[in-house]
Amino acid sequence: MPGADSAFPIDLKKLKKLKLDPSKPQLTEEEKSTLLFNVQLLRDAIVLFTATGAARGVSGHTGGAYDTVPEVVLLLSLFENSEKFYPIIFDEAGHRVATQYLLSALRGDLPAEHLLHYREANSKLPGHPELGLTPGVRFSSGRLGHMWPLVNGVAMANRKKTVFCLGSDGSQQEGNDAEAARLAVAQKLNVKLLIDDNDVTIAGHPSEYLPGYDLTKTLEGHGLKVATVQGEDFDALWSGLCEVINYDGPAALISKRVMAPGIPDIEGSSHGHDVIPVKSALKYFQMRGYPESMAGDILNNIKPSSVPYLHVGSTKEVGANRVVFGEAVNTVLDELSKEEAAEKVMVIDSDLEGSTGLKAIHQKHPEVFIGSGIMERGNFSAAAGFGFSPDKFGVFSTFSAFLEMVISEVTMARLNHCNVLCHFSHSGVDEMADNTCHFGVNNLFADNGLSDTHSWLYFPADALQMTKVVRKVFFDTGVRFIFSTRSKVPYILKEDGKTKFFGDDYEFVPGKDEVICKGTAGYVVSYGDMLYRAWDAVLRCRQEGIDVGLINKPTLNLVDEQAIMDYGSKPFVLVVESLNQKTGLGSKMGTWLLERQLTPKYGYMGAVKEGCGGLQEQIPFQGLDPQSIIVKVHQLSAADANRH
Repeated sequence: MPGADSAFPIDLKKLKKLKLDPSKPQLTEEEKSTLLFNVQLLRDAIVLFTATGAARGVSGHTGGAYDTVPEVVLLLSLFENSEKFYPIIFDEAGHRVATQYLLSALRGDLPAEHLLHYREANSKLPGHPELGLTPGVRFSSGRLGHMWPLVNGVAMANRKKTVFCLGSDGSQQEGNDAEAARLAVAQKLNVKLLIDDNDVTIAGHPSEYLPGYDLTKTLEGHGLKVATVQGEDFDALWSGLCEVINYDGPAALISKRVMAPGIPDIEGSSHGHDVIPVKSALKYFQMRGYPESMAGDILNNIKPSSVPYLHVGSTKEVGANRVVFGEAVNTVLDELSKEEAAEKVMVIDSDLEGSTGLKAIHQKHPEVFIGSGIMERGNFSAAAGFGFSPDKFGVFSTFSAFLEMVISEVTMARLNHCNVLCHFSHSGVDEMADNTCHFGVNNLFADNGLSDTHSWLYFPADALQMTKVVRKVFFDTGVRFIFSTRSKVPYILKEDGKTKFFGDDYEFVPGKDEVICKGTAGYVVSYGDMLYRAWDAVLRCRQEGIDVGLINKPTLNLVDEQAIMDYGSKPFVLVVESLNQKTGLGSKMGTWLLERQLTPKYGYMGAVKEGCGGLQEQIPFQGLDPQSIIVKVHQLSAADANRH
């Protein structure tokens, strides 16, 4: 059967039993032959099933998991030989999730053919491992630098075991790992790190954007025992692993290799960090001597899925707000000379410039751009420190999920009256195949100052409003936050169904709530990626005779006193957002209403549960699709009718 319902065409049962003794650091010819066979078998499997992510349009990551197969095979051989090793292969890099899914299949927790549903919605194979979701997965991971500190605790709880953690040169850039290193050394923990040092991250090569960053020197400086080897020299790899295992205390094996060795189209390239293109995978299998139909019958018959729905109230045309952010910043910088721009503005990246819009700034205004590593806390503070002077402005950007990592730094920036504009992309849940660990749903944590301090949290609804917001607030003072989604969003139309709401005649006013349409029965309050969905629901309710209105609230955390007195005096208010229902706008709006003696029937909808993978499927899975909004409007309007 063609496509994802095929049998898995690479026979994983051919994996050969291999037991290795770390007291014998030299491989026999038979051991080496078995090791080479097993590595190639598992690497082929990873290329095949991760390529299905490219075929179905949900992306994925091939290179990291492919790279570390030799280390994984060696660890499995140790687990076969002795019970003194803690039998979980922890991994700091959640994007290497293919490793964990492959291990689950090898243990029989997943049927091998299920791997062909990699990152598909509701397949329980999301883009990062989640404990309790996927059969066989033994830990959750996904935010770089978060596993070694946890593994230290595992080692403390299992003093008689050796505990392993796969690392990477990317994850080691995080400050968490420096803290973990100090604790591991101080407590003489039996933690062994196996670090893939392939000199590739999303945005480029650490050796270029972080000159001076040297893993061997860094970890030795913390007091770890370090063995540095060429990762594709399996004799040296095994010998180095024996060296760190036989050392009494924390130790690291650093494997130098090019990214995705042996895959011509992506080898040594930052493209290897992402999923292998179908065409490249087919070329790889042809080079490996497989029949053309082996992978072709599967990959060529998997097509991207979609959730067809024609929204009313917005255009078919869509824009990527996260990209438009950078383009909008450029329009501000274009009005300055290169010298003045470099003097007044500094834009710092945390290895995500292509995902958060900073790439456009890098290309057009390199004089203001700093390419930095995966160091959100330090990079945020650097941007804030640049804006310590009243006439200077720092710009910082990363994913909204990582906002939770810089809360303390935000406080210090606020206390120091720093000027820093923050763009947090990938907000909400829409099109988040990486799933729960990458949901950016606690954005209001950014507003952590006291009540005598203003914070500014902006969430534009479409690309036109994004441009207006950036241009309006760029040179405002203090700490400001602009949010965008991973997904593209359509342009909001006025009630006439033709004119773009945020067109040339629109002016953005910070703190002002915007009336998309008036209503007498009640109001839906929304913003960002949920505004066009709420507008669709409102228009359909109005066609049914429910005179409901719609408010856009682009400034999330400030009360527009005039507006709230108007919509709060109507029979019901419904907040619709894709942020965490526990911590989002909806959790605050009810209090704001009651403080003003406003008592409408009140409801709020937000993200409420762990994700389902896939892309467009996340929104209906959370019950945030237009039909679910319509149901909630009906409930609130019926409740008001019953009250009277």
